[in-house]
Amino acid sequence: MLMVGCHQVKKFYGAQEVLSEVSFDVYEGEKVGLLGGNGAGKSTLFRLLAGSEPPDEGTVSLRRGAKVGVLDQIPDYGTLSVEDVLLGVFADTLELQERLRGLEGQMSAAEGAALEKMLREYGEAQEAFERSGGYEISAKVDAVTLGLGIPASHRRRPFAELSGGEKTKVSLAALLLGEADLLLLDEPTNHLDMEAAAWLEGFIRDSSATIVVISHDRYFLTQTAEKIVELEDGEATVYPCGYAQYREEREARLLRQFEEYKEQQKVIKQMKEAIKRLIEWGKQGDNPKFFRKAASMQKALERMEKIKRPVLEPASIGLSLEADGRTGEDVLTLQGVRKAYGGKILLREADGLLRYGERAVLIGGNGAGKTTLMRMVLGLESPDGGELRLGSRVKVGYLAQEESPPQDRTSVLDYYKGQAAMEEGEARGRLAKFLFYGKEVFKPVAGLSGGEWSRLRLAVLMRQKPNLLLLDEPTNHLDIASREALEEALEEYDGTVLAVSHDRFFINRIAQRVWALEGGTLGITLGGYDDYREERRKAERALTASAEEGGAAAGRGGKAGNSGAAERMSAGAARGRGGSGASGADRSGNGAEAKAGRAVNTRRDPAKLERKIAVLEARSAELGEALLDPAHALDARRLSEWLKEKEETDAKIDALTEEWLALENK
Repeated sequence: MLMVGCHQVKKFYGAQEVLSEVSFDVYEGEKVGLLGGNGAGKSTLFRLLAGSEPPDEGTVSLRRGAKVGVLDQIPDYGTLSVEDVLLGVFADTLELQERLRGLEGQMSAAEGAALEKMLREYGEAQEAFERSGGYEISAKVDAVTLGLGIPASHRRRPFAELSGGEKTKVSLAALLLGEADLLLLDEPTNHLDMEAAAWLEGFIRDSSATIVVISHDRYFLTQTAEKIVELEDGEATVYPCGYAQYREEREARLLRQFEEYKEQQKVIKQMKEAIKRLIEWGKQGDNPKFFRKAASMQKALERMEKIKRPVLEPASIGLSLEADGRTGEDVLTLQGVRKAYGGKILLREADGLLRYGERAVLIGGNGAGKTTLMRMVLGLESPDGGELRLGSRVKVGYLAQEESPPQDRTSVLDYYKGQAAMEEGEARGRLAKFLFYGKEVFKPVAGLSGGEWSRLRLAVLMRQKPNLLLLDEPTNHLDIASREALEEALEEYDGTVLAVSHDRFFINRIAQRVWALEGGTLGITLGGYDDYREERRKAERALTASAEEGGAAAGRGGKAGNSGAAERMSAGAARGRGGSGASGADRSGNGAEAKAGRAVNTRRDPAKLERKIAVLEARSAELGEALLDPAHALDARRLSEWLKEKEETDAKIDALTEEWLALENK
């Protein structure tokens, strides 16, 4: 069934035509990627689909009764708390809950007919509450917030006090909880870490809702989009395929269109030449037949539907990175580096080596310490311990994620001239390569969009010619064409690169190794993001297998045939008795006490406790994965059971760990 349809849609802002003859259909359950360069009209089209603006011409139709949810890039919930925002989508159901509580209080004092009436009302309200999923609200909220990485400590905070990334997460969570029929998501992976983005991908794939996404995240599009709608020159082209196939289909379509364009241009040229000859012959022979024939051909030429010349290569930045001299072989060395903030350990005995010409990408969750490590490389912060050193002849170029443009009237041209130290003529030529044309060079830097500001900083960085590039989220705000230009430039760059990024497509393309910051440890994997994920899966499978093997061994521990378990238990008992080399006199010094000691240590053997802890940790990990799996996001009963079991399992792990530590420290 059709969910939304656009037919011959036009939209103007002033005299500028933003959308021209846009037509496409989206059917129930489809997952659609809406693509186009900056300024192509994607956000305008979203406003039309959401019904917040009408088209100037054409029609936008929505399935009758469909509920629409929209994720804006800058959400605003006023003075509400995070808890209010999350529970706001259940307002009707929560009203029923309050009604039930009110009736419960009234029924305690009612009698006779009044009580019977209240009981009927209570039953009806309870049925309505159950039908609307009232008993599942808590489990749903926990599942979505856990998946998107929203800490429980944020629930009571005012929404307005959150950072931009935190606001996006909360708004996205509220939208997913609302269970709309049509979801319009504008850059939903902005500010999400990799785990949260992967969870969202699974949620979207498994959701029954119709979803239209604006995104420059190519990995996300590859994982979610089943259909692509591309906006270009105000028109829409539909590709009934996923993102990877869309790239191939688009190139093939443009090549066909270019061949058709060239053939038509030949015909047009021939017709114009024929018209010109006919007019000349008519003049020479004073023959009106030639003029009539020429006029007829001119009308045919004017009626001809002209094929647009396709843009085979979209406008992108002309980025060419050069290194001013080479460094020594070892560019960046970390040896036992430690760093902590406010009791939180960011780096614990971290070791790493980045050699000349290598490209590494630093990944990790929000707050893991990635930016702190970059600041230590820049010398802006010092390690608490260990050594972090740069090699010889290193010239650092840094692209910061949170750097803001000057908030004065400095123009793009003046800013670039000052940073790059060059004359106006050359500066304008250089800026044109970064898509700042004509009057755009006089725009105030303070008024630039995120993408424009990123392009300007890349232009400055190229001029500096560093031989070590430190890039903090370099693809943020860049469109797909500019991202690809950056990737090509980095692939051809002779220097060394250390980048922080959540862009998994970018990581797969440019990374030769992945530095992963997790829980204060720095792990290094050769290859890109997919290689890192595979290594992580192998490690998780090995840990699970080890835990299962340990559990099986623990179950056989009391049997005589398990010599390995018997040896470990004997060693534990020996440690409890003061060592296997104790003399007979020592062992018999206090018979009753020795007997009691042996009984205690047999029951509380550290090796046995280790095996129990390993089995419980494996189960806790399984439950954690199940809670994060989008396939179960709406199964409140199972989520509630798993959450309870995980809490109980984690409590057992804590208790056994304390017991193990106490035994080991004796």
